[in-house]
Amino acid sequence: MGETHVTAHEGRSATSPSPIVDEARPATRPHERALARLRSLRSPRRPRLWFEILLIAVSYWLYSLVRNAVPEQKAAALANADWIWAAEKSIGLAFEETVNHAVNSVTWLIVSMNYYYATLHFIVTIGVLVWLFRRHPGRYAATRLVLFSTTAVALLGYYLYPLAPPRLMNGTNFIDTVLVHETWGSMASGNFKNMSNQYAAMPSMHIGWSLWCGLTIFALASAPWARILGLLYPTATLVVIVATANHFWLDAVGGMACLAFGYAVSRAWYGALPHRLPRRVPAGTSRLTGIRRTRPPHGTPADDAPSREGDPAPVAARRV
Repeated sequence: MGETHVTAHEGRSATSPSPIVDEARPATRPHERALARLRSLRSPRRPRLWFEILLIAVSYWLYSLVRNAVPEQKAAALANADWIWAAEKSIGLAFEETVNHAVNSVTWLIVSMNYYYATLHFIVTIGVLVWLFRRHPGRYAATRLVLFSTTAVALLGYYLYPLAPPRLMNGTNFIDTVLVHETWGSMASGNFKNMSNQYAAMPSMHIGWSLWCGLTIFALASAPWARILGLLYPTATLVVIVATANHFWLDAVGGMACLAFGYAVSRAWYGALPHRLPRRVPAGTSRLTGIRRTRPPHGTPADDAPSREGDPAPVAARRV
């Protein structure tokens, strides 16, 4: 009888379902689906060209609309400019007027800077986005998020702290180089002054965007000359915004602070800085779950190691 009892008991143990397990599974499924969606959103994915073009176009349109819709508080903007100028003088770093006059004395140089201010701000930024899209698709979304977050917080600065550029200040000798040399180097000067908010100088997005470009190129480019140019670009931009009297150097500090915020947002969302993410999205990644459908054979390295442009792609280990 002992053997019969043992056999029956083992049979019941093997065939009887556990009510605790069966009831727990349905309860965890919604939670698992929510986590899968979150992982999908936070996982790098292959960018789609048409979507990126549409997103950038709509985003810039909204940025321009919001920036120019901010009330032009002339009195407050001029008062803030006077405060900034006095603060720079108090620490002995009010050099903008000297630079403005020195560069303005060299006609070809200041005219070049006017056109630099008007064009490269957009050309270089778009160029870096295209380069990321083509050569670093796995890092594209995270780096783009840095740029978008930087710009979004800048809009808040324009609203909360209206600031006149040096060229519009009263009682100073700043030269509006666009008007003097009859170029179109500023959307807030000449024929374009009625199309743009002239009192949105803080923070400087010329610095925010140029520094984003420079750091991205420095972190990901493989050619030494490209990395050097990446660092020189925001440096040259700082000289240009001061020489053309469009910004104080403290506006540049504001742009840097906005960029730091943008990197913090991207780091929090993706769990790593953009340059530390995989260069390319793994081919087996599911867009629904954000995880690989199939695992590579044991010993095969994944394409997820940080690399600069030009680094050799990982080679799968041969199976013996």
